[in-house]
Amino acid sequence: MTEGPGTGLPLPRGATGFLRPGDAPLPHTSLRAFRAAVYTAARLAGGRVGEVREQVYPSTFHTASVLDGTGETVVLCHAHHPWVAFARETRTWYDEEFLAPPPWASAFALTGFEVLGLDRLTTPLSAVDTSALSRDERRQVRVYGITALGGLLFNAWD
Repeated sequence: MTEGPGTGLPLPRGATGFLRPGDAPLPHTSLRAFRAAVYTAARLAGGRVGEVREQVYPSTFHTASVLDGTGETVVLCHAHHPWVAFARETRTWYDEEFLAPPPWASAFALTGFEVLGLDRLTTPLSAVDTSALSRDERRQVRVYGITALGGLLFNAWD
């Protein structure tokens, strides 16, 4: 595995969530662990948990929402690696529509998730070492016009 320059984030197998017939199963991030972290985060925020949704292929992420005094924050959890990001609205895929981690994001870091900040998520793919990705994964990225690391990680290849 290699690190993308300026990202500090390795792009291991499964980063795109893209599978070809005959590929070995990808690693799996526990929905139970994610849900527990979301409830902890909501308590820290003085809010409550909205809906928690499990990832369904071709999406690469679970979602949940935390409702607090500032409104609703959508929490994205990569289905194959313990990466968490935040957004204002639920979408089927993202490119650069992310929020900075809220103060209560520490609940995820304390439970083994890596909280991804805006700098990482909006890193242009041209600045990321994607050599660990398969030819098919690189083709999908081009076809879908993904331009940033966050779009590669939080997507739905339909």
